Amino acid sequence: MTDFKTLKPSALSREAFVAAFADIYEHSPWVAEKAYDLGLDASVDHVETLHQRMSDLLLSADHSQQLAVINAHPDLAGKAAIQGQLTEASSNEQAGAGIHQCSPEEFQRFTELNEAYTAKFKFPFIMAVKGSDRHQILAAFETRIHNPADAEFKCALAEINKIALSRLLQL
Repeated sequence: MTDFKTLKPSALSREAFVAAFADIYEHSPWVAEKAYDLGLDASVDHVETLHQRMSDLLLSADHSQQLAVINAHPDLAGKAAIQGQLTEASSNEQAGAGIHQCSPEEFQRFTELNEAYTAKFKFPFIMAVKGSDRHQILAAFETRIHNPADAEFKCALAEINKIALSRLLQL
């Protein structure tokens, strides 16, 4: 089990807990609120335990809540990234994958794929990009755009939970 490096969740007030974990799930503080409301004990001081609790909350949410979490995520190499409008976590994740180093042609391909993916699925392409480079991300995009909608929805939720774990491990 991995302990948090910078805080002890079980010792936080509700306000401090929500402030610390509000953006683990992109612009979705309700996940942190519900995680706190389930009650805290020493087990949540382990990253994996808190992650499992938060993951379960997302996966047990109704479809509209899940879709809202998916839609809270920015396009990869999209307009928000180009205009510097990402959350700090999203910006760091995309930069870590080298997305900011895309050639004009690669940015164009990201734009085309983002538009086609969103037109088909009605939500943005989600991928936990940590450990991937822009070429691997484009390859995943090219493959996943052919998936059925229900499979891609489940994939988006799984990728969001991977992103959440990565973010929790940084705390």
